[in-house]
Amino acid sequence: MADDICEVRPTGRIDNVTGPAFERDVLQQIDGGQRRLLLDFADLVYISSAGLRIVLLAAKRMKSAGGRLVLCSLNPQIAEVFDISGFNRILDILPSRDAALSNLSAT
Repeated sequence: MADDICEVRPTGRIDNVTGPAFERDVLQQIDGGQRRLLLDFADLVYISSAGLRIVLLAAKRMKSAGGRLVLCSLNPQIAEVFDISGFNRILDILPSRDAALSNLSAT
C-alpha cells in the first residue's frame, strides 16, 4: 500500500452472494475516513449487476466525501461489462495497479 491509499482486491465473483461482504468492506473504508481507494480487480472473474451497483455506490459516497476511487486490472470480460454499462465513462479505470497507484498518489 502506498502512502494513505487503501487497496481492496476482491477475488472470484461479486454477485448477490458475495456482494454484501464486498460492500461492507468498501463502505467501511470510506466511512472510516479513507479518501483514496483502489479497487484492484486483477483476481475478479465475474461481476453482476449487484456488484456494479456496489461500485457505483462506493464511487458516489467517495465523491461526496471529497475522495477518489480508482479501479484497475480489469480482465477483458469485466472491462466489457463496464463498457456496456457505461461505467467506464463515469469511473476512473486504469490498466494496471502501478498506473492506478501513481494516479492516486498524484492527488
